[in-house]
Amino acid sequence: MQRKFNLLLTLFSLIGGVIGFAIGEWLLAELGGRWPNLLIIGLYFGILALSVGLSCLIAEMILPRLNGASWRQRYVGASWKLLVPATLVLLFVVSLALEFVYELNGGGVKQVKDIAMVIDSSGSMQQNDPKNDRYEAAKKLVDKMDGDKRVAVITFSDGANIVQPFVRVNDQAARANVKNAIESIPTTDGGTNIGLALTETMKHITDQSTGGQGTMVILLSDGVSSVDMESTLAEYKSRHVAVNTVGLNLVDSSGSNLLRTIAAQTGGSYSDVSNAGNLSFVFQQIYDNIGDRTLVTERTGPAADSTYYAIVRIAALLIIGVALGIALGLMFDNRYLARSFGIGGAVSGLLAGLILELGLSGHPYSDMLSRLSADVVLAAVITLFAWIVPVKEHHRASGGRLRAGQTGGAGSFAGRPKDTRSKGF
Repeated sequence: MQRKFNLLLTLFSLIGGVIGFAIGEWLLAELGGRWPNLLIIGLYFGILALSVGLSCLIAEMILPRLNGASWRQRYVGASWKLLVPATLVLLFVVSLALEFVYELNGGGVKQVKDIAMVIDSSGSMQQNDPKNDRYEAAKKLVDKMDGDKRVAVITFSDGANIVQPFVRVNDQAARANVKNAIESIPTTDGGTNIGLALTETMKHITDQSTGGQGTMVILLSDGVSSVDMESTLAEYKSRHVAVNTVGLNLVDSSGSNLLRTIAAQTGGSYSDVSNAGNLSFVFQQIYDNIGDRTLVTERTGPAADSTYYAIVRIAALLIIGVALGIALGLMFDNRYLARSFGIGGAVSGLLAGLILELGLSGHPYSDMLSRLSADVVLAAVITLFAWIVPVKEHHRASGGRLRAGQTGGAGSFAGRPKDTRSKGF
């Protein structure tokens, strides 16, 4: 048993981590929203493991510091055969299962089924949205909602008006009724009272609550308002109702600051829109991110600041790290290396989980850097543990070839002969 270090293996593993990261980013960009998150995350970590495994295999073929020269001479063929099942398949299954657990509603978080659209109808909207694009965006969103969702529409200026109470949009007739209600919204000349709008919306949410499900609010405004944050948002925070705010043509920074604060305090998102024609895209984006969470992306909705999900994510990455370490040991058919890399995987997975949990913020570039850092840590830290935890290499048989019935070296998962001296190990 020796402590070993292969610098080339660590460098190649880093390269493999970067390659796996690049392919993973493509998967998230191209398949996100089209394929189930379970499959995407399974492929993300499966491909990362394959990239790291392939890189480590090539490095050991060039410079067999960990497995020894006899491995390169006789067992490398077996490693090539084990590469895909030990890395891609194993990590796909493990990460898919962990993503399934991560997506389960726990820690008091409820799945969002009710959506309240709270839309500014004050007089200033006649200048900022003369074509009423905000209402068109609301109607398009109703058309695209899943049939298990309920929607309510509230407009506000000096006062608040429930245009459409909560109703399930489970068929075309229900959708048509909601859109007709939106089309009937009159033009007003009043001011902007966001505090009253939020208060009346919460009253309606409380009155119409069916229990066992979550609610989300989309609030659009173009003006500045005086809001008592503590009293107005208290019930939103206690009921875990996220308010996603949209600022339209906000010239005064106090208006955007107000909407940002409302979103931040309730776990929602803030969008700044300068052209009313883009509201449809923003509404759809908010809807697509309802309670969305994967192991490698930011949590949104009621689970955004959940300690429960923070712990689950970190624990899941720790398990993925252990699985990756064991996968590399399986690929090399070396149980000592699997143990060493498995321990290293626990450390690297813990670090990667902390990087993702603390680094993901919803900003595309910073999130990309967080995932890159996590993937590189997963790939590189594991390879350092052969120097910390001793390993045993494959030994070459004295006769220059394996005798009948011998399938692996001293560290092989396939076992070893009882008398290693007589069998040539």
